[in-house]
Amino acid sequence: MTQKNKKTFKITAPERRGMVTELIGRIYRENGRLFVRQYALAIGCLVIGSACTAFLAWIMRDVIDKIFVQQNRTAIFTLPVIVFITFAVRGVSSYGQAVMLARIGNNIVARYQRRLFAHITELSVDFFAENRSAHLAARINQNVSGIRDTLNLTITSLARDALSLVFLILVMIWQDPVLSGIALLAGPPIVLMIGRLARKLRAATREAIDINARVLASMQEAAQGITVVKAFTMEVPLRERIERLILKAEARSNKIAAITERTSPVTEMVAGLAIAGVIAYSGYRAVVYGYSPGSMFAFITALLLAYDPARRLAKLQVQLERALVNASMIYEILDMEPRQPDAPSARPLTIERGEIAFNDVVFGYYPDEPVLRGLSFVAPAGRTTALIGASGGGKSTIISLLQRFYDVWDGSVTIDGEDLRGVTKRSLRSKIAYVPQAPYLFEGTIRENIRLGRPDATDAEIEEAARQAQAEEFILAAPQGYDTPVGENGMTLSGGQRQRLSIARALVRDAPILLLDEATSALDTRSETLVQAALDAAMKNRTVIVVAHRLSTITGADQILVVDSGRIAERGTHRDLVDREGGLYARFYGLQAGGSRRSAHLAEARR
Repeated sequence: MTQKNKKTFKITAPERRGMVTELIGRIYRENGRLFVRQYALAIGCLVIGSACTAFLAWIMRDVIDKIFVQQNRTAIFTLPVIVFITFAVRGVSSYGQAVMLARIGNNIVARYQRRLFAHITELSVDFFAENRSAHLAARINQNVSGIRDTLNLTITSLARDALSLVFLILVMIWQDPVLSGIALLAGPPIVLMIGRLARKLRAATREAIDINARVLASMQEAAQGITVVKAFTMEVPLRERIERLILKAEARSNKIAAITERTSPVTEMVAGLAIAGVIAYSGYRAVVYGYSPGSMFAFITALLLAYDPARRLAKLQVQLERALVNASMIYEILDMEPRQPDAPSARPLTIERGEIAFNDVVFGYYPDEPVLRGLSFVAPAGRTTALIGASGGGKSTIISLLQRFYDVWDGSVTIDGEDLRGVTKRSLRSKIAYVPQAPYLFEGTIRENIRLGRPDATDAEIEEAARQAQAEEFILAAPQGYDTPVGENGMTLSGGQRQRLSIARALVRDAPILLLDEATSALDTRSETLVQAALDAAMKNRTVIVVAHRLSTITGADQILVVDSGRIAERGTHRDLVDREGGLYARFYGLQAGGSRRSAHLAEARR
């Protein structure tokens, strides 16, 4: 497309107003009904406060005329008491609305945090592959308050500032319509200026949120990978990278502050000009024509009191723009649909035998780049099927498709003849125990991490699973045994210990299908021998798929599949494949056996 013919899509002002109105409407629809009573009480307090503010301006005429001009002795006692009561009522109402709105806001933030977490855990695995987890967490943390701020800003502005301004303007008009007209001339220029500033603020706010999220994400990643940072002396380059992000974030924040606060000098000057004109004109009338000073003071008091809510209302659009940007970014996440949703007619999976079949499966992570190319095999029920092959051949992809982390492009994956796309994901995954190559532990104790495999597991079942996974020895040696905290992602444990806890978590699940993705890769020779014996016992009467690079761990498998370039290149038992001259498996086995012999010779030479 040439530059001349290229179309640019720009949101017009009416479209933008419609989007803002729809967003605010959605926020109120989702939250307003839940807090009708609380909002009614808060609005009542705000109305009382606004009325008290207007009353203070109105009573100034009596204070000046009756006390200072007429020198009414009764008024000396009654009017100050009335003023004190008015201030007290306004203070109590201000406290009531502030506490009520704070409670509502905190509840809204907590509800959206729960809702966001529940939603993102339902999103597909590819969503997390495309979005850095630390960046996502930082973005959610920054933006979740946008919905609360939108509600609080609109309610306080309408029920407090707008009402206060209306009441005070009515007092001003009641006292002097001419002076009121002079004062209100300041409104139109301020409104025009705010509209222009809001448009500039919109883009700057979104960019600032993104940069701040990147700063927090980079810091979180550095903390999580601190051992790698120190091992590779990456402190200086990481500091320089984060410093560049911080400088960009600072520059954006400064720009936002400059745009936001640009309203202040203009508002002050325009308001000052209006107030100066009112004072000059009212003073002239009082000196030349003898107008009552009480009316003049009441009018000026109302004008000065009206300045504060008018100033806040002048900033409302700017502040609301920032809150709405935050809110819209939260809804962008909430509106995302899982790419592998359950079908409307999906039913729970029931496993009678546990036979797994891949039928001419085609799949890839990127368009036009298939990883599996017409792959087919059957994993017999109650037997062990091992997958071996070069890295990138598709072995871990098979494990992912079996758990329906992704949907196949073509072909099908079935269990006992049931296409996985026709069953619910929760029921499917509840029938599978999975041990990943990189074990992941969650915040909590050793016992809590094992129990994640099956939340209703008893302590006795957890301890039995730990014994089967050969983990009990180091668990009992820990300071608090099974109740020892594991630290962030098991930082207090070795790689082999984390792997054994991951195996225990899979064993306690007691599922009919067991998936092992290099389950013994992080174990030393002694632990591997012990865990392999435990896994051999756990594999009985289960359908097991094992991904392995070390062929010594799968020699007893009922079926070995050699995966090469997304297809099954060879299949058979260990003995069948080793005896096949020139075969891929025989070549892999020869290389590993040769390496083992060389290692043994080196060890003997050292001795």
